[in-house]
Amino acid sequence: MLLYHQPEVIKKFFRDGSDFGVKITYVTPIEDMGTAGAVKAAEKYLDERFLVISGDLLTDFNLKKVLDFHADNKAMATITLTSVKDPLQFGVVITDKEKRITQFLEKPGWGEVISDTINTGIYVLEPEIFNYIPKGENFDFSQDLFPLMLQNSDPLFGFSAKGYWRDIGNTDSYREAYHDIFKGKVNLKIDEEKQDFVGKDLRVGADVTLEDASGLSGTVVIGDNSQIRGEVQIKDSVIGRNCTIEAGVKLNRCVLWDNAYVKKGAKVTDSVICANVRVGQNAVLDEGVIVADDTSIGDDVKIKADVKIWPRKMIEAGSTVTANLIWGEKWKKSLFEGAIIKGLSNVELTPEFVAKLGCAYGTTLPKGSYVLGGRDANRSSRMLKRCFVGGLLSAGVNVRDMTMTSLPLIRYKLKTFGEVGGFHFRQSSEDPASMEIIFLDGDGLDFSSNMAKNLERIFFKENFRRAHHTEPGALIDIPQAIDFYREGYLRALNVEVCRKAAWTVVVDFNYSPASQVLPMLLNELGCNVIALNAYVDDGRGGCVPKPKQEGLRQLSAIVSSLGAQAGFWLEPAVESITLLDETGTIYDGIQLLTLVIALQLKTDQRGTIAVPVQAPSTIEQMALKKKCGVTRTKSSDRAMLEAASSSEVILAASPDGRFAFPRFQAAFDGMYAIAKLVELGITVGLPFSRVLEEAPKRAFLQASLPCAFEMKGGIMRKMSEDSLEQEASFIDGIKVQFDNDWALVLPDQYSSFVHIFAEAKDEKTAGKLLDDYRKKVEKWKKELE
Repeated sequence: MLLYHQPEVIKKFFRDGSDFGVKITYVTPIEDMGTAGAVKAAEKYLDERFLVISGDLLTDFNLKKVLDFHADNKAMATITLTSVKDPLQFGVVITDKEKRITQFLEKPGWGEVISDTINTGIYVLEPEIFNYIPKGENFDFSQDLFPLMLQNSDPLFGFSAKGYWRDIGNTDSYREAYHDIFKGKVNLKIDEEKQDFVGKDLRVGADVTLEDASGLSGTVVIGDNSQIRGEVQIKDSVIGRNCTIEAGVKLNRCVLWDNAYVKKGAKVTDSVICANVRVGQNAVLDEGVIVADDTSIGDDVKIKADVKIWPRKMIEAGSTVTANLIWGEKWKKSLFEGAIIKGLSNVELTPEFVAKLGCAYGTTLPKGSYVLGGRDANRSSRMLKRCFVGGLLSAGVNVRDMTMTSLPLIRYKLKTFGEVGGFHFRQSSEDPASMEIIFLDGDGLDFSSNMAKNLERIFFKENFRRAHHTEPGALIDIPQAIDFYREGYLRALNVEVCRKAAWTVVVDFNYSPASQVLPMLLNELGCNVIALNAYVDDGRGGCVPKPKQEGLRQLSAIVSSLGAQAGFWLEPAVESITLLDETGTIYDGIQLLTLVIALQLKTDQRGTIAVPVQAPSTIEQMALKKKCGVTRTKSSDRAMLEAASSSEVILAASPDGRFAFPRFQAAFDGMYAIAKLVELGITVGLPFSRVLEEAPKRAFLQASLPCAFEMKGGIMRKMSEDSLEQEASFIDGIKVQFDNDWALVLPDQYSSFVHIFAEAKDEKTAGKLLDDYRKKVEKWKKELE
């Protein structure tokens, strides 16, 4: 047994293995050496073919079949595979017809999933693999060893096992494993013999007091020396040793560890009660509750669903517990959606929550380093940002505060020097009651998934770094950052050409901080600026923007009545725009994307244009005529901005109105996009209404279908199988080509949807293509139910 976490607990339980009919040797590395590195530490015991099984698995696979397959194929390594509904949290493995492994996708996003066959953490290995594993270094099977073997074309095979498999490394999965046992899904041996009760699967240990068995139903396992007093209702539950259950107690689908005491009238549903826990009279524990060791729950306590109580807590009688008792809020699995943490202001994102979040972020950074921070005008943003900054300072990290500002300014400053990361607090555009915290790396890019997971790990474990009282971080204002932005902004534009044209532009600022910066910049370009909704009062909360469609209608009327050359709707986040031409016609989505690219190409500047995989193919047609290249990226923000950082890229463009012009900064910046479009319009010498006259015309349609997360892996597997005979690409989702037409199925990373895109020569053909794949996805969903 290779031990690292809580080795003494494991040794105490298994001892020398004689109780289980085996001989156990324990190997405990001094530090975490990774999965393969830990096995390397046991090399002297493994001089013949051996099995590696991860310790957090429950399975009834026939391991002999895996061993026989390994031997028959003369493999150096065989990975046991299985199909799961949600492959995102595991490593997806692709094999060929001979079951030889051809590709690994380590914890992919939904768009990358082309199969639901995953690595189970069960391997058959030959001792020769030790030649690949360096001694004394952190080395992982999935990330290091197997990719190296794949690269060297070693005999690396995957065996798809039949049977039950579950990773029980988290509390939800642990509970689900018990449910599966109760339902008979697992071939599992229970030591105690089945009692002679008709219609019940009752297993009772030694010296158990069971006064009334009439209220027991389903599968009930009771450990040695436990007492079930009086009339109770217990269904599908496991009760440990030395437990006491008083009369009137209701347990449904529960797991009680040793020495638990549940007093009369308590009601516990689908929960886990750990060792040495007392549950008071008439207490109610809703579904999904986890109560850790040595905790006392008072009488008449109500604990709401999914709450986790950490060890050695005391809950006073009559309390209602609605949040976890370690860090205080309702977050369950993952804090981040991409680079963003969001939640209800002062309800989910409370001051104490964001203070701990700031401390966790600071702990991931070098002590004494600098980060850059900012916020919008919302008062909740101001309050929560101050709490967050306090957490950063407590970890010994310095904060350069840009106070009320927009995200593009923070990104621009991070491109220079001095800071190792940044953050921005803003009100959600989708829900005014919610707050979003955007995390940036030292280059102004969105947080990578590894950065997010590192922060989450520290946050949930509360493994914070606390600075000495003489060494907290410093808070520094940097108002001069706007001047620095202004210089770079104007330097990246042809100011003289713009001043000669002296355009009139109408801009709806949506009460964003950009209204404090952009009018001045456009004036320096010689523009006559008509500013709408430009009021913002730092710290007083500003105003709530009107609905977009209503605002655009008003903006259109003003543009056409004033005879302005253009109008712009600037989203509150200051990253995306909507354009209105001189007639008041609105350009957004694909139409705006096409117009901006057409303008850029008419300047004859050579280079590459970066667009996400779902953008229309007309972009390649347009670029080819001007001898420019097009690179396709994943649909994530970080993927697009990484592409924009390439020296060949002259424009990165998204279908949602966001544009990055790397000559200024490789980031989405609505303020610069407005000025750049003014410059492009003047340079090309055409009114915006005529720019698309020569652009290729093709039909582009899209639809979104509801799809549960657990079905997405199966949907993408079926899509992959359906596309075997087609020309397909797998940049993000699966895109199938039909001559010049195509369809793309792209699972949403963060919400319960699958997106379908189709492009064809005309509306009818595109509609049929979209409808065909909509029907396919609906059919696959039914098959997976």
